[in-house]
This record gives sequence, C-alpha cells and structure tokens, in this order.
Amino acid sequence: MSQLNYLEKLLDGVDVEWKPLDDISVKISSGGTPKTGVAEFYDGDIPWLRTQEVNFDEIWDTGVKITEAGVDNSSAKWIPANCVIVAMYGATVGKIGINKIPMTTNQACANIQLDGNIANYRYVFHFLLSQYEYIKSLGSGSQTNINAGIVKKLVVPIPCPNNPEKSLAIQAEIVRILDAFTAMTAELTAELIMRKKQYNYYRDQLLSFEEGEVEWKTLGDLAENLDSKRKPITSGLREAGEIPYYGASGIVDYVKDYIFDGDYLLVSEDGANLLARNTPIAFSISGKTWVNNHAHVLKFETYAERKYVEYYLNSIDLTPYISGAAQPKLNKKNLESINIPNPAPKEKERIVAILDKFDSLTCSIKEGLPREIELRQKQYEYYRDLLLSFPASPAGGPQSHSDEAA
Repeated sequence: MSQLNYLEKLLDGVDVEWKPLDDISVKISSGGTPKTGVAEFYDGDIPWLRTQEVNFDEIWDTGVKITEAGVDNSSAKWIPANCVIVAMYGATVGKIGINKIPMTTNQACANIQLDGNIANYRYVFHFLLSQYEYIKSLGSGSQTNINAGIVKKLVVPIPCPNNPEKSLAIQAEIVRILDAFTAMTAELTAELIMRKKQYNYYRDQLLSFEEGEVEWKTLGDLAENLDSKRKPITSGLREAGEIPYYGASGIVDYVKDYIFDGDYLLVSEDGANLLARNTPIAFSISGKTWVNNHAHVLKFETYAERKYVEYYLNSIDLTPYISGAAQPKLNKKNLESINIPNPAPKEKERIVAILDKFDSLTCSIKEGLPREIELRQKQYEYYRDLLLSFPASPAGGPQSHSDEAA
C-alpha cells in the first residue's frame, strides 16, 4: 500500500472536533523570574527555561539554573516533563518546544500539560508547529507578545472525539509517522554537526604552521585591493535586474548594472558583523556583480590563492584589526596589515582541494548534508500538513491546510 493510500485510509470518515487547548489540558501555566542580582536565587541545580531556548524541538536542559530560594521567592513553578511549551514574548513568540525533564520556566513561557485521556502531547506539538505563523500573528504591542489567555483559546483538531480509544490510536499513528521524519532530520543534523567539527579540526590543522616553516606576508602583499571601484546604490535609484548586489554579509538585492566582472574575494567591513560571526567573514563572488562600500574587494592571481585566503580569514579572530567605537570597522589599512602564512603554490592547492571537499559537504545549499536536511524537512512538512488537514474550525481560528491552499 502506498503512503498516500495508507494516510487516506487512516483518516477516512474520521469525525473531528476542534477543541480549545484549555479543554484538553490538565493545566496551562506560565512561570516567573527570580529577582536578578540576588546571588542566592541563581547558580543552583533547578533547570529554569527562557524562551530563547524554545526552538521547535525537545528541551533536555537549560542554560540557567536557579535555587529553591529562587523558586520560593518568585512566580517560577515546577512543570512535569512532556509539557508542550509555547513562547509568548518578542522575537521567539509562537515557537514551540517540549520539556523532556521536569523544570521551571520564566513568565514568557506558556506551559501546556495535556490531558493524556484526550490528547497525545506529541500530536498537539506537531499541530502547533504547523500553526506557528498563525500563532505569531496573534501578537500585539511593540514586541508582538501573546499571553496565556490567547494560548488557552487556541483550538486543536481532535479526531473521533466520542471514541477516546480510537482518537488516541489515530493521534499516536500520526505521531509515529511524523516522528519518523523528525528522527531522520535529527540524525542528519547530528551528522552535519559532526562533519563541521571534523571540518574545523582539519582546517585548523591545515592552516597551522610551525615557526619558520613558511614565510608570512601581509594581505596587502598577496592581493590587489579594488575598494576604490565599489560604490553603494541608494535604494530609491536601484533598478531591478539579475545582477547580484553585495554588501557586508552577502547578496542585498539584484540590480540591472554591474561594477565587477570576474572572481573576487569580499571581506566584511562591518565590525558588528565581524564580531558576531553569524555569516562568513570572507566569501568568494564570481561573474558580473555590484558591491557596496560595506565589503572590501580583493583580487588574486589564482583560484587557490583566493580560496586559501578565504579559508584562513574565516578561521581567525579579526578583533585586533577592528577599529572605531560607535561604528566599528575593519578599515582598508588594517585589512591589508593582516598577516597570512604563505606556503608554496602547490601546498596552497593541496590545502584548498581538501577544504573544498569538506565545504561542499557541510556548507553548500545545493549539495551535501544541508541539502538533504532541507529535503527531509520539506517532506516532514508535507506529510504533517496532509495528516493534519481537517475541516476548518467552525469557531474560526487556524484553518486547515486544504482551506489555506484554496
């Protein structure tokens, strides 16, 4: 039997009732924060969850621990394992998690202890994942917060509501299918993390040299600086096109005209970007491009020269070269003063060939593990939407996916 036929049979003729979370839960609560600055409230052994740790996944530990005194002198409360947690404040609003150990939380977490006689907690977890954008849209105020009252009114489709045994069996089977996809994604993600560690190890080994083993040269000696040719385009004058327009951390836009045509290395000029290291500090570009004044433009004689310097710059701390307080920058003078180990051309080619292979496995969107993880995530979302496409709630609220697509 095909997967689609199996799913159709599983849900064939199934009645559904949309029930508020409040009706299918033992308790929905939020937590609290012990007074900051009171030493006896913190650095204990009680896990205390903050919303930045809620990220569509299981939660096995917390970054901050509090003490019994911290619990007793605040609104922080213990919750049992396997609550579905909804983040209610700010940038994380609408994110979902499951605590796998008993813990306490801050006031920005809505902690849903499901009634196991009505709803499978993982079934509710998967459904709320599918409603992330809708839940986020319910926020109000400058930080787009929601509250526990809103969470309690969120409705969940309960199949066969008059036959709890059958209902829970259907929910469990939906969970089994969806968990299989998430387990596959988790396995691939763990593999990717291991590969990245392996890549970082070999990169550091390949780019480390004993004293006197190679000569060192400044970046100014190794590359031609083309900063004088770059220029920004004010947003009002940008003419849409197909030419990539680059800034400090990648493509900003696509425009009609170009400045550069060839292979170059861009190095971020933005100090904040360099310190955060959320994106590559140095990255290669090819073909017709436009570059604004937030990225330095360097030209090299060969591919190996360019990629070697790219790998090296992305492996070192550039903090000593960043100047300025209000708007820290890696200026041209400091950039060109960076010392680079300069092995023979053949050795550079060997190093680059090895690191290119690791890079394609760990960093490429079009090949390797990231691509595979992306495909598995899309597969999970497809089957999740298929399995949870029930007729829309007559009381309003979240729509079925089939209704959304209509």
